Amino acid sequence: MGRNQLKLYRAASRRRDSNGNKLMNFKTLGQIFSLRDFRNALLGTVVVLGGLGLAIFTLWAHRSGDTRLAGIAAAVSLVFVLIILIFVVPPLARNASAEASQMNLPFELTIGGAVILGLIVIVGFSAWNTGNNLLFLVLSFLSAALVVGFFIGSACLKKLDVKMRFPETIFAEEPTLILVSLHNRKRLFPTFSVVTEVRGREREKSALADEIKELLPARWADKPPRPPIIKHTLDYFVYVPRRGEIENKAEHIFKKRGRFIIKDFELSTRFPFGFFRHRRRLSAQEAEITIFPKLVSIEKEIEDLPLEVGKLVANKRGMGQDLLALRDYQPMDDLRRVDWKATARTNRLIIREFSAEDDKRITVFFDTRFRKTLKPKEKKKSLRERMEDERKGIKSTPDEERFETGVSKTASFLSYFTEEQAEIRLVVDGEKGEFGIGREHLSECLKRLATVEPKFIEKFANRDFEEVLGEIADERDKSHTFLVTTQSEDNFSPEIVQKLNLLEF
Repeated sequence: MGRNQLKLYRAASRRRDSNGNKLMNFKTLGQIFSLRDFRNALLGTVVVLGGLGLAIFTLWAHRSGDTRLAGIAAAVSLVFVLIILIFVVPPLARNASAEASQMNLPFELTIGGAVILGLIVIVGFSAWNTGNNLLFLVLSFLSAALVVGFFIGSACLKKLDVKMRFPETIFAEEPTLILVSLHNRKRLFPTFSVVTEVRGREREKSALADEIKELLPARWADKPPRPPIIKHTLDYFVYVPRRGEIENKAEHIFKKRGRFIIKDFELSTRFPFGFFRHRRRLSAQEAEITIFPKLVSIEKEIEDLPLEVGKLVANKRGMGQDLLALRDYQPMDDLRRVDWKATARTNRLIIREFSAEDDKRITVFFDTRFRKTLKPKEKKKSLRERMEDERKGIKSTPDEERFETGVSKTASFLSYFTEEQAEIRLVVDGEKGEFGIGREHLSECLKRLATVEPKFIEKFANRDFEEVLGEIADERDKSHTFLVTTQSEDNFSPEIVQKLNLLEF
């Protein structure tokens, strides 16, 4: 049976109902719900039903006149209430807090506000119980401070506009200069103590969406979990005058490579007393920021590489001595190559292009295949656990850190040969890119690396892989092919090892 026929056979052998919908089995439930989920659900149901039953039994005993039995039942019901407060309420509160953080709530009560609210309750009860005028005066002061702080903080965020400008090239774990401006359109009142944040997602849909559709029935998988909202703090504005605008330069560090799709801005303030944290969401023009991989030092790898560089003048751009052409200035061009005489004659920036003195071409092949390593006592995570990790943004396993090392090494090689004015090309799992030269072409290559993901496999099959490598290595003379992979030279044939430079990560 062929491979395609086997796939069709497996697809047809799945359990389906009379309408053609997939049916859930215990294996599917085990992927979505863990044993801990079933245990918590059963414990919560038993405790809640037991508490309700004891409350009803206490009421019945009290009406029947058996005070001793009613007292015992009431004491046991208090124990059930304590168990509910310890085991049932905290998980529900954590889930509610996670959901509330994704919602557009206008304000939230801070710890200081909770303390003031508690003092108001205590002082109010004492004033009502004793009738002391001084306590009523203190109660009025506390209540006025809470009310005034709420309305002033809410008015502080009204009629504000935010603008953000960021550079075209952003590298992970490197300081990035971002220009943030806050415009106050209020005619009478200034704005104080405002924190600006940008909100967005790394991807439009969850990375587990396809896997969820394969496991769940269609009616449940129509709304797969969306990736979590990510916040980046831009800057803190102490004071913005009325009908004025303040622009600040802020340094921000993006911790990991990838995409960041801007959804909106969030303004927040605790002004004036810190009892409330007021928030306001401002819609933003949807834009996408690409964070390039981190660049690392590759001096040790470069020292032992046999790179023969010719000295032939070629009809292409390079760093030679012969003038090739004059053209208009473009972004990311080196200002040292400006021809000031031609610029003065034409009243626009003119760039000099020189012919290359070598015919060196570099192909960097990045192998994303990865064999996942599990510790002896480590179990494979279920779908539910991976969904929780995605919601919390947990991506720090040793395998993923090793893969990030390979991505950074590939990006560093491309950047190094770009500085050497070589023609570079990036190949990711056989998907060939175009040869090019210069910063603009490097940016295109780094964009591809910014979103690459590992392919976890059980076993390496290098026969077909070596055929692709051989075709790329034999394409053109005076070219060099680098293979960045997790495998060692022993996994490849001697012919392939001689044709390319293998870099293990």
